[in-house]
Amino acid sequence: MSARQWGRDLGMGMKFAFTGGREGRVRVLLTAIGVGLGVALLLLTTAIPSAMAVRHDRDEARLDYTYGPKRPKAANTLVIADADTTYRGKDVRGRLVEPEGPRAPVAPGLSKYPAPGDMVVSPALRELLGSGAGKLLRERLPYRIVGTIGEPGLIGSRELSYYAGTKNLASRVNGWQTARITRFGPPQNRPASHLDPVLILLVLVVFVVLLMPVAVFIATAVRFGGERRDRRLAALRLVGSDSRMTRRIAAGEALAGSLVGLLFGTVFFLVGRQLAGSVEILGVSVFPSYLNPTPTLAALVTVTVPAAAVLVTLFALRGVVIEPLGVVRTAKPARRRLWWRLLLPLAGLAMLSPMIGQGRSNGSFNEYLVTGGVLLLLIGVTALLPWVVEAVVARLGQGGVAWQLAVRRLQLSSGSAARMVNGIAVAVAGAIAIQMLFAGVQGDYTKATGQDTTRAQMQVNLSHGVDFLPAAAKFSATEGVRKASALGNTELGDRDWKHSPTTTAGLTVGDCASLREVARLDSCHDGDVFVARGGEADDDVAKLIRPGRTLHAETVDGNNDEPDVTWTVPSGLKRVQAVTGPTGMKDSGVLLTPAAMPDRLAATLGGAVFLSLDSSVPDAQEHVRNTAARVDPLANALVWSSTEQSAKFTSIRTGMFVGAICVLALIGASLLVSQLEQLRERRKLLSALVAFGTRRRTLGLSVLWQTAIPIALGLLLASTVGLTLGAVLLKMVGATVGVDWPSVLTMTGAGAVVVVTVTLLSLPPLLRLMRPDGLRTE
Repeated sequence: MSARQWGRDLGMGMKFAFTGGREGRVRVLLTAIGVGLGVALLLLTTAIPSAMAVRHDRDEARLDYTYGPKRPKAANTLVIADADTTYRGKDVRGRLVEPEGPRAPVAPGLSKYPAPGDMVVSPALRELLGSGAGKLLRERLPYRIVGTIGEPGLIGSRELSYYAGTKNLASRVNGWQTARITRFGPPQNRPASHLDPVLILLVLVVFVVLLMPVAVFIATAVRFGGERRDRRLAALRLVGSDSRMTRRIAAGEALAGSLVGLLFGTVFFLVGRQLAGSVEILGVSVFPSYLNPTPTLAALVTVTVPAAAVLVTLFALRGVVIEPLGVVRTAKPARRRLWWRLLLPLAGLAMLSPMIGQGRSNGSFNEYLVTGGVLLLLIGVTALLPWVVEAVVARLGQGGVAWQLAVRRLQLSSGSAARMVNGIAVAVAGAIAIQMLFAGVQGDYTKATGQDTTRAQMQVNLSHGVDFLPAAAKFSATEGVRKASALGNTELGDRDWKHSPTTTAGLTVGDCASLREVARLDSCHDGDVFVARGGEADDDVAKLIRPGRTLHAETVDGNNDEPDVTWTVPSGLKRVQAVTGPTGMKDSGVLLTPAAMPDRLAATLGGAVFLSLDSSVPDAQEHVRNTAARVDPLANALVWSSTEQSAKFTSIRTGMFVGAICVLALIGASLLVSQLEQLRERRKLLSALVAFGTRRRTLGLSVLWQTAIPIALGLLLASTVGLTLGAVLLKMVGATVGVDWPSVLTMTGAGAVVVVTVTLLSLPPLLRLMRPDGLRTE
């Protein structure tokens, strides 16, 4: 067969698609919408790596931390301090700035720095501060807004960020929270970070799981209106077309729909790209300019979608006999064969099996085998589901009228019903496997903080030199605070800290009530000095803490001429027993009450206030953060948690959830288009049933049953495949195989909710199609 003849037949089919009357145009439109939705998500997916790279690059470009040698004040230096905060679960990136010369580096997104008392803000922060929802945050940021941060200085359109001008910041340089810098950007000679094999596996599986349902729906969309198309093709046989030519013409019709779908998909993507700037999903937002599909991947989508349309159509027509007098599908279709359908998931398991046990310490994963194995297992769902639906509905028997109508329809066209829920089944199977893998390995990326959340729920770290004892009283008077305990800490060494002492002992200052949080005190009065034993560093404490010995305190003001602060161990030390503190540490060391602390030690102390909150008070945490900002603009208010997770693991998991939400939205939209197409195909049949007296409620129930039966079977199959794939993935990373039933039920429930929602949305069109005038024909 020559390429010229193929081209001629495909071109004829494309012409028929647009000139075949209203029915042909409607079919092309439905196909284009279905394909377009899939193409839009594929383009979005190809743009995700670019968007994440741009976010990372912009975050790197504005880094302002200096861990290197201390710098003197100069014409090209800037003092900048980290003033990050959180507001109702959203991070707010804040920086206090003090340029020290005319050539001070300007942060990305700024043209100049605000004057002391002024600030420039991101558009999202300006919007929040101007609304009623931002009232408490406005109290925390007592600066006048004089400008807006440009896009180059933000990683997302909904990011909350500000730069505020201030004075006398140079005296607080310490090298980590407050730094003197000459440029923005990542530290030089920073070692590159790499993902470990388990995280690479997570990324690979997430992408496969998110893309596979999209491909399934595109393959389903190009088969819209298949029954009507086949009847039209019978006329071609009547005028002399052979069966092969007829199939090529049919493929040309599908090709026309897919090409229009590419156009629609591009439009959908561009519209969605613009809307992306106003949307934030799980704390992640982007600018429209970030979403630029990789040219190679975009070209691959452009070529693959039309080719898939042609191949799927030819494959679908392999069992259809189109004759001059009509279409013959045989009164009793041949039963689907099971053996070759089982080969797909078995081949997938075979590809994954060589990597069982290749965890983080035993090697790495072959990305091609992982991708191929997961793909074959998920494709196995699409191959097995039609057989499962056919086998089950063939055995369904008696019931009500609605049940009988639904079952008979499924028995006649089980393939169409299976195709409609294939995408949901694939998405649920992949999601179950991913959730099992995340649940199985999250222990490796989660560590205990040691924080006792029954004793305190927040901790506020104050800058060195800030008087933490009066601060505790202000926190105690804050709305929503039940109890506030303040402790100041520093380290003591046997010589000046400039020479890096190897033997140290901790010194803690607090009132009697606060000191009882870290030691067992039988009696305590202001002016007492204690030495706590029984904790960590007992040996160092025994060496250093001897009456009459002069010790040197740690100083962290960041200047080369920092003073040498000494403290002489007094006589009459009271020995007490150390206990586990709120932070989970049991430390030995010196404990001082306020009256026993020399004034010269005050500047060396880093204060921390531990807060117990009243959970019934709304925004108690925000009131605490506002008090912290008034006490010390550089205070760091932390919400306690018993565990914390790796940032990279959390980022991958967040990306998975964002992608899953987008895929479910596509699935819902595509399912609705598919459902409407099937109802349109059955318009005359529905009208005839109503004309003969069938109640509309009965027909509505039959539509619900036609959806419920395949989706129940699809979710059951998806759960089986998902659990199998999840178990294999867990064995690959060497984790304990277990079923995360809450995740399984959540994923299957989400799939069921999408289908039920689509079915309910299709009921109004169903009622309109059941009017008697649907019997009219041209």
